[in-house]
Amino acid sequence: MNVDRKTIAVTDAQIPFADLYLSDLNPRSIVNDEAIELLAANIRKLGLIQNPAGLRDADGKVAIVAGGRRYRALAMLQDEERFQTVTVRMAPDQATAEFWATSENAQREDLHPADEIRDFGMMNERGVKVADIAVAYGVTEKHVYRRLALSNLPAPVLDALKAGTVSLSHAAAFTVSNDEALTLEVLASHLERVAQGWGGLSEHMIKSRLKPNNVKGTDRRAVFVGLDDYKAAGGRVGADLFEDVTTFDDPAILDQVFAAKLTQTANDYPAAHGWKWAEATTEPYIGYDFAKSQTLGKLYAIEGELTEAEAERWDELAELADAEALDEEGTAEMDALQKKMDGDFTDLQRALSGVVLFVATNGTVSLESGFIRSEDMAAAVEAGFVEPSRHAEANATPKPAISETLGRDLDRISTGARQNAMLDDPKLALHLLAFQLCGKMGYDTAFSLRKDEAPNVPATETGYVLDKRLTVADADNRSPFDRDHAAEFAKFRKRGDAKIMDLLNRYLVSQLSIRNADLGAMIDKLTAKRTRDTFTPTAENFFGRVNGAYLNDLWSDLLGLAADHPTVTTFEKLKKGEKALRLECLFADPATRTALGLSEDQTCRINAWLPEGMA
Repeated sequence: MNVDRKTIAVTDAQIPFADLYLSDLNPRSIVNDEAIELLAANIRKLGLIQNPAGLRDADGKVAIVAGGRRYRALAMLQDEERFQTVTVRMAPDQATAEFWATSENAQREDLHPADEIRDFGMMNERGVKVADIAVAYGVTEKHVYRRLALSNLPAPVLDALKAGTVSLSHAAAFTVSNDEALTLEVLASHLERVAQGWGGLSEHMIKSRLKPNNVKGTDRRAVFVGLDDYKAAGGRVGADLFEDVTTFDDPAILDQVFAAKLTQTANDYPAAHGWKWAEATTEPYIGYDFAKSQTLGKLYAIEGELTEAEAERWDELAELADAEALDEEGTAEMDALQKKMDGDFTDLQRALSGVVLFVATNGTVSLESGFIRSEDMAAAVEAGFVEPSRHAEANATPKPAISETLGRDLDRISTGARQNAMLDDPKLALHLLAFQLCGKMGYDTAFSLRKDEAPNVPATETGYVLDKRLTVADADNRSPFDRDHAAEFAKFRKRGDAKIMDLLNRYLVSQLSIRNADLGAMIDKLTAKRTRDTFTPTAENFFGRVNGAYLNDLWSDLLGLAADHPTVTTFEKLKKGEKALRLECLFADPATRTALGLSEDQTCRINAWLPEGMA
C-alpha cells in the first residue's frame, strides 16, 4: 500500500451512532468482553478521548476502520444521549482507510508494568480510589491491587523491572523484605549474576536472602528498637566483621520488643497531638486496602491556599528547583509553602478520628491520619467531613463465599466440560445446530455463531484439562486482505467429507454456550458429561480463592466429620494457604488419602465433589 500521509485530507464529522458499523478492514475481530466493559466505563466517566476513524460507503453509512474497541464500547453507552452522536475522523478514500486500519493497531504500545506501578502508587498516595484508577486505565480493580502491592518497593527495584533485569515475579519476591539496605544488597547480587549471564537469583533465593535467621542492624525493627532495649529484653547480638554490621540473633525477642515499643508510642500519641485515638501496625507501610480491611472511614486534611505573593514566590522557587539552583534556605522556604498548601486537619476532625502509626523501612515512625471508626461515622457525616454512604444496605449483605471472578471461571470450566463431552457426538452437535438455525429456539441460542468466543479457559489453567481439539487452531499467518475465496474454498473441499466434518464438529462445538438450564442438563445427560474429568480443584484454581470458613466447612463435609472432631479442629487452626494445600492433597494425592484412612464413601464423595453452581 503506498500512501503519502502528507497529502491526506483529514476531516472530522458528527455521525449518528446508528449510521456506524464495523468495517471488515478493522483488525480487531476478536475482543475481550470484559475489556470492552472496562473501556465503556472509562468513556462514560471521562468521555471519548480519541475519536474512531471511518470511511463513508455508497449507502451513506460510515464503516469504522480504526477504533473497533471504542465502537463496541460506545454501543454499550447508547442509553445516554451524549454518545448517540459520535465524532469520526473521515478517510478520504479506500487506500487511506486501509492504511489507518493497520497503522493504528501496529503503533499501539502498552504501558510498561514498572510505569504502571509507579503511576498507580502516586495516584493512590493522592487519595484516588482503586475503582477510579481502574476506570482511568481501563483495567480491573484486581489488576490495580496487584500493581499497588509492588508500589512500595525501593526505586532501584522498579528501575531494574523497567530495564528488564528483574521480572514481575522477582519484584514480588522483594516485597517480603523489612530492610531496604538488605533489599538493595540482594538486588545488586541478582543484577551481578544477570550481567555475568547466570540468569540472576530465583524468586526463592531472593526470599531466602531477605529473610535470614538473624537480623542485621540495618533492619527497620532493629533501628527503631535500638541495641539497649533489645539487650535489656535478653536479646543476643553478633557481628559481621567483613561488613561492620551488628546482627540481632534473636528475631523473636526483637519482634516482641518492637511490637511493645510501637504500641506504647501509639498509646502516647493522641494526648500529645489532639487525636481521638491511635493504633499501630507492625507492617512497614499502610496498605492501599487498610481502611477497607479494617472497616474504617477516611478523612482528609483541609487544603490551604497561598496568598498572591506566596504563589508568585512559589513559582520563583520552582524555577530555581527545576534549574537545580535551589539552596538550603530556598528548599526550606519551598517546603514551608508546600506544607501550607497540603493543609492540616481541624480540631473537630482530630476529635472524631485517629491515626495509625508504622515503622518505615528506614526505622523511623511514620503515620497516616484521619481514619474514622464506625461509631464516629454519623458525627463525621453530620459535620460534612464525609458523604453519607449510598451503599449501606448493600454493604450489610454478607459477602458470598464464591466471588464474581471465581464464579465466572467456574462457568467457563462448565462450558469447557460440556464442549469436551459433545466432541464425541458430532451428529448431536449438528442436530442441535439445525434446531437453532430453523428458529425453534426463538431468541435463545445453543451456539455462539457471531464469531465471538465462547470462553472456556479460566484465569488459571492449573488442574484444568481441555481437549486439544478445542485449543489448537489451524495455522494461518497470511494477511487477512486480498484473498481468493473461490479458489480457497475449492481447495478446502478437496479435504474430503470426513476431514471437513471433523473440522465442522471441532469449531462448532467450540462455540457451544447453552444458557437454558433445562436444555443444558439434557445435553449433559446425552453426552454423559463429567466435569471432574476436565477439572480438578487445586489451591491455585479454587481453594486459595475462597475464604477460610468455606474451607473449614468443606473439609468437614467431605470427610463427614462433626465440627468438634480432632481432624476438623486441627484443620481449622491452619493458615488459609495451608488449608488450601491440604485440600489440594486430599483431591490429588493418594498418600494423603491413605494417611487419613478414607472410607469408600468418603473417597466417592471427594471424587464427585464440585463447587456449588457447577454440574
